[in-house]
Amino acid sequence: MINTFKADWPVINDVQALTTSRHGGVSVAPYGELNLATHVGDLPAAVQQNRRRLVKQLQLPDEPNWLSQTHSTGLVRIGEDGLADLPDADAAYTQVTNQVLVIMSADCLPVFLATRDGRELALVHAGWRGMASGIIKRALRQFEAPGEQICAWLGPAIGADAFEVGEDVRSAMLLQDPAHEEAFKPFGMHWKADLYKLARQQLGSASVGFIGGGQYCTYNQPEDFYSHRRDGTTGRMASLLWRS
Repeated sequence: MINTFKADWPVINDVQALTTSRHGGVSVAPYGELNLATHVGDLPAAVQQNRRRLVKQLQLPDEPNWLSQTHSTGLVRIGEDGLADLPDADAAYTQVTNQVLVIMSADCLPVFLATRDGRELALVHAGWRGMASGIIKRALRQFEAPGEQICAWLGPAIGADAFEVGEDVRSAMLLQDPAHEEAFKPFGMHWKADLYKLARQQLGSASVGFIGGGQYCTYNQPEDFYSHRRDGTTGRMASLLWRS
């Protein structure tokens, strides 16, 4: 069975928001078990079977709108017809019922966004490069509702104790907002970066009404999550968001 981690947020029950674990699929080491990415070297047949299991076991209303993620600020708006191709993008937005937004991750931060009434949804793949370039803010700009009506949930990502970065990362984040200084702690010649805190700061500066999640660490929870930083060659979890 596919295990998932579900958003705990004040959004209507018609909205489903979750991240898969690494369990419940057919991929073998080093991708075991539920790798959902086609670009990491896993057997294509295994990935396709894993994706079929995802649709069936989670009772998805339609095939997810998969993206070609590039750690950029690329964003797609998804209408009634869904996506006809595989766009280079790291975020998706929709107002359409039964359109399944999806991003993949193995340390980067999934940021779920929804209005409390579920009319507007967005899902963001937020690594440090995307956050430094403004991917979260770009996703929020798609919303017609004011920030106070938007809820955010931060899915499983690498925790602050495990994410060691260089001065280049810190400088890029401080260039965007000096307040990001609070998300970095010295660690020898490097820094420990808190992706969750960086996201909370950016969401807070946009007056987002509710911010939840952020209690996981993909690096330090190998029984549940893939981690590229920990394992190198590995699979990817999927985060999915849709309104029934």
